[in-house]
Amino acid sequence: MQITVAALIVRFMERLGISHIYGMPGSHILPVYDHLFDSSIASILVKHEQGAAFMAGGHARASGGIGACITTAGPGATNLVTGIANAYADKLPILIVTGETSTFIFGKGGLQESSGEGGSIDQAALFGSITRYHRIVERTDYLLQVLRQATQVLLSANPGPVLLSLPYNVQKELVDASLLDEIRFGKATHAAGSHATASETMARMIRAARHPVIVAGYGCLLSGAQVALRQLGIPVATTLKGKGVVDEDTPLALGCLGVTSDGAARRYLIEYADLLIVLGASFNERTSYLWDRQLTAGRRIAQVDRDPAQLGRVFQPDVAVCGDILAVVRAVHEALANANMPKKALPAAEPAPPTATADASSDDAAFTLVRAFFSQLAARFSRDTMVFDDNIVFAQSYYAVSGRNHYFPNTGVSSLGYALPAAIGARCFAPDSPTFAILGDGGFQMCATEMMTAVNYGIPLNVVVINNGTLSLIRKNQFQHYGERYIDCDFVNPDFALLAQSFGARHFRVAELTDLDALFAHADLERGLNLIEILLDKHVFPRYLSTR
Repeated sequence: MQITVAALIVRFMERLGISHIYGMPGSHILPVYDHLFDSSIASILVKHEQGAAFMAGGHARASGGIGACITTAGPGATNLVTGIANAYADKLPILIVTGETSTFIFGKGGLQESSGEGGSIDQAALFGSITRYHRIVERTDYLLQVLRQATQVLLSANPGPVLLSLPYNVQKELVDASLLDEIRFGKATHAAGSHATASETMARMIRAARHPVIVAGYGCLLSGAQVALRQLGIPVATTLKGKGVVDEDTPLALGCLGVTSDGAARRYLIEYADLLIVLGASFNERTSYLWDRQLTAGRRIAQVDRDPAQLGRVFQPDVAVCGDILAVVRAVHEALANANMPKKALPAAEPAPPTATADASSDDAAFTLVRAFFSQLAARFSRDTMVFDDNIVFAQSYYAVSGRNHYFPNTGVSSLGYALPAAIGARCFAPDSPTFAILGDGGFQMCATEMMTAVNYGIPLNVVVINNGTLSLIRKNQFQHYGERYIDCDFVNPDFALLAQSFGARHFRVAELTDLDALFAHADLERGLNLIEILLDKHVFPRYLSTR
């Protein structure tokens, strides 16, 4: 049976298991939109294409599947760039479908043309460094190969964004519907390689160590290794993305590594650890404290990661294993059990809190409201809660994540304005999970209009805005390094109560602890749309180890 390319692309997305697609129509992509009308895929109209990319990323992070976004040519595509760059850095499987001018006018200056011909914008070049695969589909005779390669990337162990740009005339061309039957849509299954030797070696390293420490990253969550990890009985420090691998209110949890953390995990590692077991964690600038050699010097290191490019990238491990983290952890646990090795005792004395390197104006008392908010959030919403966080500084130290909830910090390229649209995309996938988007007031103003997307589709959401009228990290740097010469960091906020009213959302202003108690006692935080404003003094800065 002959169908149009536009119809085939929609069927292709259905075969991939895509349930929602986020975007904004334009004339160059309307044939695909027309076939979405009768599709099982729910189309979500955003207020800005950047929001579509963030929503697709949030959907992918919450679902563990493929996110999708769709735009027209030219500005529709270019507006996606930051959100797609974020997804690329986080290795998220995102299918991007964009329109393009008809091939027969390439190079002639077509409206919104981005073919790269005749001096026009080159969309392929624009997305080349932030996608794992990209193609302008100019003909149908190689469409099968294009869709096969796109599928391979999206379903691989190390996925990333895929861009398919479809010229208007190509969308209307006819192809055989059976073409999709020649594509394998299941995830590739590989014969599990034996890690017996490496696991035995790691087990011997653990037996020989006095104080082994696991550094657990996002790879542990992706592999589902949480339970197996806890069974090892070894203290765990997590990366920011790895929060929740172990319940953070248990003795095994050392806290979060990172330049914006309070430094307790780093201190423990330096003072006690003689073996580091690095599982699915990248020693990037944030995690490594600007590649502080104290973290690895004089210690034996075992590293496990599903991405071979991560092995030995920053430090040289004594043992490096490329493979599934869950399988390796289980094999290590079995080797330890066979040797009847008792669990390692924790040090008798906990390390003292690190000396703050922040300025003298830092004062924990100033953050009582923020700390209390995260404390109540953890206590009252301990199961199936999703938290998307732009403002990671506070959550990194104040939010005790359990294995029963889901924390999705702003990582990737660390773009402000991520949390709100990402939370919308996640809630579309998990409609019964209470969802919080936490932003600073600067980041909120970058994406505030996406609250109307939540309104338009009846998506419950709690938008938490830290209101201090400044770009805090910029002000902090200008305080520390530039003689308090404050420029372009302070601003005036709108009246959040009136703004919430205009959106049709409820507003809650938290100026003292009693306001916080009332919020959690009376607000519908599971099914309502709420704008929650937490007041903060702009002249105080959180304490963390980085001086940058």
